[in-house]
Amino acid sequence: MIGSDGLTENVKKEIDAALTAHGLIKVRVQSDDRPGREEMFRSLAEDLDAAPIQHIGKLLVFWRPVPEKEKKVSEDRMPGPRDVKVLKNSSRYGQRPEVKTLRVLGNQRLTPGGSVKRSKPKQISVKKRSQD
Repeated sequence: MIGSDGLTENVKKEIDAALTAHGLIKVRVQSDDRPGREEMFRSLAEDLDAAPIQHIGKLLVFWRPVPEKEKKVSEDRMPGPRDVKVLKNSSRYGQRPEVKTLRVLGNQRLTPGGSVKRSKPKQISVKKRSQD
């Protein structure tokens, strides 16, 4: 909203932040001066590199494509969930096998039978423990 102070630098910063976050925004102007609103409409579109969409009464609509967000990749990150396709025999005898998509989390494993189980640490035999 552009108040009685007019178009200030702080208002431009807020409009720029809103365009970056949302892409399409509406700005309400409190001024009754139509030529002044038209000038604000043009100058905002030019300064912020946005497309002027609409000017109806005291409402100004701007659009700017939302920039792609950078994905942060950390080196110490553990593997996340993955989707695995499993071929399971149908519960009805003689029918086609079904393809099911299962989500396997980082602490789970897929068994040969096609079910998901929580992974366990490798078991050490009693004989090997006594030798240490």
